[in-house]
Amino acid sequence: MCAAAKSCTHKGSTEHATPFGEASVIKVLLADDEDLVRSGLKMILRSSGDIEVVAECDDGSMVVELVRRHRPHVVLLDIRMREADGLAALRRLRELTDPPQVAMLTTFDVDEYVSEALRLGASGFLLKDTEPAQLVRAVRDLALGGAVLDPGVASRVLAALADEERVAEPARRLLAALSAREREVLSLIGQGMSNAEIGAALHLSEATVKGYVSAVLGKIGAVNRVQAALVAYRGGLIA
Repeated sequence: MCAAAKSCTHKGSTEHATPFGEASVIKVLLADDEDLVRSGLKMILRSSGDIEVVAECDDGSMVVELVRRHRPHVVLLDIRMREADGLAALRRLRELTDPPQVAMLTTFDVDEYVSEALRLGASGFLLKDTEPAQLVRAVRDLALGGAVLDPGVASRVLAALADEERVAEPARRLLAALSAREREVLSLIGQGMSNAEIGAALHLSEATVKGYVSAVLGKIGAVNRVQAALVAYRGGLIA
């Protein structure tokens, strides 16, 4: 139940999650302690036609309960909240058997919590003033298992993390295993581009780009696009 001092809204519960590949609608949970931010995000997502906000809350302590109840495909989680913050919620979500994709929301293009969120398994970061079309595209990418990094935050986040993260092998050695085309793709991943945007930039089909992305992640040992972007930054592909 929601305490009087806190706020949450939700629709009817479901007992079993439906993988997005088998569902016609992407289910999203919004967690942000600013009412206006939640309202704006909800309006944008609902206008997409294929995204439904199944629950929302203003306190990180309610996130896990709502995820268990509604089984969203994607959680948009404010990294800073007045009560339990987004990092605390992310830690608890990662303990679930089948956690949803989580993107952290921030108003800052560099936030001291970012590196910890990456270590905890966040699938990406979005600025709260992200353009509507970009927000919708990011949620769709997340629902398909991708990772997103807002272009407005990408370079500064990666710069802030470059001295903190340690990889098993020097980044340049990892990059040496890639073909010229794969390095091009990785460079664009590092700039926060989606598969569709990479395809347009390189004049490739989205399916072909998806194949390149999969190959790149495998060769450099990255579990998602955010980690791949970090390797690209450390290896000098992006500045």
